[in-house]
Amino acid sequence: MKHEVLDTRRIVVYRVSCIYVELVQKEQKETTKYKNMEKVNIKLSAFEAPLVDQVAMKIVSAIKAVGAKYSGPIPLPTKYEEFTILRSVHINKKSREQFERRTHKRLIVLNNSSKDILDKLSRLELPAGVNISIAIKK
Repeated sequence: MKHEVLDTRRIVVYRVSCIYVELVQKEQKETTKYKNMEKVNIKLSAFEAPLVDQVAMKIVSAIKAVGAKYSGPIPLPTKYEEFTILRSVHINKKSREQFERRTHKRLIVLNNSSKDILDKLSRLELPAGVNISIAIKK
């Protein structure tokens, strides 16, 4: 009896290991399938949040027109910078002014890019005050 139980356990372990090997092979095939495609990271930054959102919507609509896969716009953490300045230079050290500058950022990721998409993005008319950085990853 014990011998039969051991045989069934071996069979079960063998089947589970075969299924695991098949799953690993499928994952490797999928990763090699997408390996040759280029990813494009588009980072937008500006001091005004509505401007960043407006530019992001323009870029997303241009990407949708081409029919490419994308993810975003993803809001990135806002960078806060505070500056403290003396109101008068030589006297009244206690009298100061404080200023704050906020940099709002968004990220759009293109999963499969082509020359058509990059040409369309370079021709977009965008408002002043928005910084765009495009990074191409293979």
